[in-house]
Amino acid sequence: MTTNADIEKTIGRDGVKSFSSPDRSMAEDLPVASGEDKGDESESGAYAPPSEKGETKPPDDKLSESKSDDDDDDDPPPPDGGLVAWLQLVAALLTNTISWGTPTAFGVFQLYYVQTLKLPQWKVSWIGSVQFLLTYGMCVVSGRLSDAGYIRSTFAVGAFLVVFGTFVTSLGYEYWHFFLSQGVTVGLGLGIMFMPPLQVLSSYFDKKRTFVMTGAATGTGIGSLILPAIIQYSIPKVGFPWAVRIFGFVALFCTVTAFLCIRPRLKPRRSGPLVEWSSFKERPYLLYSIGVFLLYLALFFGSFYINTFARDIIGFSTTNSIQLLLIQNGVSIPARPVVGYIANYHTGPMNTYIVTVILFAIITLSWIAVHNATGLYIYAVFLGLTNGVCQGMFLGSLASLTSDSRKMGTRIGMVHTIVAFATLAGPPIAGAIIDSSGGRFTYAQLYAGLAIFVASGFFIAARYAKTGPHLKVKV
Repeated sequence: MTTNADIEKTIGRDGVKSFSSPDRSMAEDLPVASGEDKGDESESGAYAPPSEKGETKPPDDKLSESKSDDDDDDDPPPPDGGLVAWLQLVAALLTNTISWGTPTAFGVFQLYYVQTLKLPQWKVSWIGSVQFLLTYGMCVVSGRLSDAGYIRSTFAVGAFLVVFGTFVTSLGYEYWHFFLSQGVTVGLGLGIMFMPPLQVLSSYFDKKRTFVMTGAATGTGIGSLILPAIIQYSIPKVGFPWAVRIFGFVALFCTVTAFLCIRPRLKPRRSGPLVEWSSFKERPYLLYSIGVFLLYLALFFGSFYINTFARDIIGFSTTNSIQLLLIQNGVSIPARPVVGYIANYHTGPMNTYIVTVILFAIITLSWIAVHNATGLYIYAVFLGLTNGVCQGMFLGSLASLTSDSRKMGTRIGMVHTIVAFATLAGPPIAGAIIDSSGGRFTYAQLYAGLAIFVASGFFIAARYAKTGPHLKVKV
C-alpha cells in the first residue's frame, strides 16, 4: 500500500507528483536538500534539484536569458500564510470582481443597447468583445510591468481608466459613445489593473497556490452577480445614466481597497523580453495555449446570449431574462473555491480543469434540448457551475506550468493575450450565426459546444506532454 510519504518522495522527471510506488534505486540517487540547498517545488510539484555547489538549478527556459543583477539574489520562500499574504487574496478578489465581473456582465448591457439603440445583435456585441479583447490583451504588458516591479503604479493607472470610462459611459447616447468609453477605455483599464494583484498573490503562496488563485477567481462570480443586478434594477428607478454611475462608485470602492492591500514581495525582474517566445517551445505550454484559445471562443456564449434566448425564444420578460444571468453567475461563487480546494489537495489543477471543460462542453450542447422556462432555469444553474469553474481553474492550471514565480506575470499575460483574440471573435461569430439562422440558436449552440470539446482534447494532449501516459499523476 502506497503511503503519503512514498507519494511525496516520488517525483517524476517533469516535476509532477506520482501516486505510483517509487523506484528505490532512483530514490537513492536523488540528492537530499535542506535549508538553503533545497530545490524549488511549485504547486504542480515542479522540482529543480540543487547543483553540486548547493545552489538551486535554474529552469531550462532561464538558460537562454542573459544573467542580470536581479538573478543574483534568491527570493525568500513564500510564507504560505499570514495577515499580509491573505490581504493579497483580498486585493486579487476585489480586482477580479471588477476586472472580470464587468465584461462578464455585458449581457445586461447587450440587451439594453439592442432594445434602446435598435441595433443588430452582432454589432452591439462588438462593444463587449472589444472590452474583452483589451482586458485580456493588455495582460501581457501589465504582466511584464508587474514582474519588473511596477505593481502599484500599473494598478493605479488601470483603476483610473476603469472608473473614468464607466462614468463617461453614463453620459453616452449613441453607439460610438459606448464603444469608445465602455469598450475601449474601460477595457484598457481592466487589462492593465488585473495582473499586478495576481502576480503578488502567486508570490505569497506555494503549496496553497491553486486554492488561493481559485479563491481569488471567485471575485469574477461576485462581480458578475452584483454588477448586472445594479444595472438591471437601478434603471427603472434612477435611469440608465445613474445606474451606470452607481456601477462606477462600486468599481471605485473595490479598486481603492485593493490598492491599499497590495504589498509586493519579490525582487523586480528588470531584464527579460516582453514576450518570452521560448515558452512556446515547451509542448505543454503550447498545447495549453491552443486549447485555451478554442475554449474562450465559446466560453462567454451563454453569458452574452442566454437572456436574449429567454426573451426571444422562450418568451421571458426582460426582467426575468436577466434573472437567468444572475442565477448563472451566482451559483458559480461557492463552486469555485470548493473545486479549487479539491484540485489543490487531491486531484491536481490540470486534471480538474480537463474534467471541468469536458462537462462544460456537454452542458453547452444540452442547451439545444431546452424548450421551456423550467428547463431554462435548470440549465442556467448547470451552465453557471461549469462555466464558473472553468474560469476559476484557468489561472490555477496555468500556474502549474510555471515554476518560476518571477515569470508568472509574463507567462500568464502571454496566454491572456492569446485568449484576447478568441474573446474578440467568439461572441460576434455566435451573433452572426444566430442572425443568419433567422434568430434560431441551434447552430450557434453546436458551434460553441464542439469548440469546447476540441479544446478539451488539447488540454488532454498538454497533460500527456507533461506527464506521459500516466493516469494516476497529480498535476
